[in-house]
Amino acid sequence: MAAAGGAVLCPARLESVRALSGLLREARRRETAEESVFGDLLEILTSASRAIEQSCRESCGLGDVDTCLLLVAECFRCLRNACVECARNQHLLRNLGLIPTSVHLIKLLHGMQVEEELLLPALRCSLQFLGNIAAGNGDSQNSLWKCAFPDLFLLLIFTDHLLQCPELVKALYAKLSNQERVALLELMLAKVGEKSSVSSEELEVLESQAAFLAGCFQEQCGAVLSFAAAPQAQDEEALVTVRLLDVLCELTSSSGQLDRLQALPGLLEAAVDTLRLTHLAGKQAVNVFTATHAVTGQEEVSHPAVGFKSHLIRLIGNLCYKNKENQDKVYELDGIPLILDNCSIDDNNPFVNQWAVFAIRNLTEQNERNQELLAGLEEQGLAEGSALDSMGLEMEKQEGRLILRSARKKPS
Repeated sequence: MAAAGGAVLCPARLESVRALSGLLREARRRETAEESVFGDLLEILTSASRAIEQSCRESCGLGDVDTCLLLVAECFRCLRNACVECARNQHLLRNLGLIPTSVHLIKLLHGMQVEEELLLPALRCSLQFLGNIAAGNGDSQNSLWKCAFPDLFLLLIFTDHLLQCPELVKALYAKLSNQERVALLELMLAKVGEKSSVSSEELEVLESQAAFLAGCFQEQCGAVLSFAAAPQAQDEEALVTVRLLDVLCELTSSSGQLDRLQALPGLLEAAVDTLRLTHLAGKQAVNVFTATHAVTGQEEVSHPAVGFKSHLIRLIGNLCYKNKENQDKVYELDGIPLILDNCSIDDNNPFVNQWAVFAIRNLTEQNERNQELLAGLEEQGLAEGSALDSMGLEMEKQEGRLILRSARKKPS
């Protein structure tokens, strides 16, 4: 490593960069920071890149690895802070060339043969910086896309690092093709499904992306209707909708932040409306949304929309769990009869009966108006016999209140 580079990476610089990082947390400091300050940070990161490249090229040690990586992490922390709600600094840092420098350094960091604990802070802060510089800034998003896709993007996907930075996910998601979005959502789904092996911090990061994913689902949920006329299921936008719903079901199933997810504006309405539209599409013509029951049980279940209505009902049930406002919202949307109308055995929607039971229980728990509506529908016979009977449920009056309970077994 050159003498100049060594001076730049010396331990004495670490404290001054840490102090700068603290100052840049303040909006006033961010808005008035001089360009030369960011030029110094760029110089440190450039020197770090050269040092790492030299150590790899010559198969020699980096020297004080701890100091180098700590300094890199702190520089990125400064840059991350500088971009928070500050378009001025986003443009300034982009024009200085910090996006390609950062992307190059991230690739080098990932290739270093050192303990993961040493690398993680630098990787995390670098990704947070890229997310913040791209947040709400089209020019920075385009620059990041040119530098990061596909190599860095694929690297981050396969190492799960991408999922640790919500802002970077949002910036890149906007640029992805539908096929690439499906791959990203399937990665998220696998990660959320590994709750037992995911740290609480990682799970919190994934949950923090729920509002963004819910917004994406609301924007394109209608695309799934194309499957009604697509036996071969080639519509990739519709497939994105299916995967968005899968992820949202998992995020709302056992989230420590369920209250926040339940309060997302428009999500519940979108789920109920989409259930109504797919149910209607299945009645108007024979397609994947049509309830079917094969005697042989040998029907193909490879269509991506198989289970879609089940998952909509699951999501509705999750969003109504111990939430009076959402229970009432489903009532107003006339969603209870709709759920009951979808509770029969259906090979196109495995476990739909179980998810309907779950949703109805959540909709009627401590909600007298919903209980009374359900009892009234039961008295009317619900067209083709009792839906509650088919679900193994019954309404019972106790001390003047209606209670939903498991049906008593009748003697044979």
